Amino acid sequence: MTAPQQVVVVGASGFGRECLDVLEAMSAAGVEIDVLGVVDDAPSEVNLERLAARGVSCLGTVSQWLGSESAEADKRYVLGIGDPSVRRRLVERLDDVGVLPFTALHPNATVGARAVLGDGVVVCAGATISTNVRLGRHVHVNPNATIGHDAKLGDYVSVNPGAVISGEVTIGDGTLVGANATILQGLDVGREAVIGAGSVVTRHVPSAVVVKGVPGAWAQ
Repeated sequence: MTAPQQVVVVGASGFGRECLDVLEAMSAAGVEIDVLGVVDDAPSEVNLERLAARGVSCLGTVSQWLGSESAEADKRYVLGIGDPSVRRRLVERLDDVGVLPFTALHPNATVGARAVLGDGVVVCAGATISTNVRLGRHVHVNPNATIGHDAKLGDYVSVNPGAVISGEVTIGDGTLVGANATILQGLDVGREAVIGAGSVVTRHVPSAVVVKGVPGAWAQ
């Protein structure tokens, strides 16, 4: 009998605890997972209380965890950090010491044929990922978000709750798509852009801009 995969969540705040929800749902559905606890460099008292209320241990800071037996090579981590740039920095640090990511897929998410999910991807409940979609490393797909057919998302992209990415869309590394935003069919969005909540993107978006409104606009 195969031993359960041991997993640590990095981040004690809101999305970190949502990652716990995903892992617990996977376990309830029969996936062999043992959640060891959560690590966080500066957890708030209220988040520590929230973890304790659900019986989850805080294992200390990232450095403390990396210096412990819990960070041995057979342990995996899930990044419960919403900010793409912070995720990137943490991954570089964890990669340097050889700790491997875990891909977390909620059993109530829908994933189409020939979809490819990169290492460390988190897909929450109610999300829909259509056919031939490619998600890079450490992409976060929040509850009830939709990613259309043949879309390609780079590393560290965040798709917030209720966002709709239409078919054939390409999104560069580190971009954040806000809650209930929509990106129309066939468009390209550059790296490290922010698509504001509720925005509707109707044309190609360059890198490192903030898009707001309907139709979406940004400062040149």
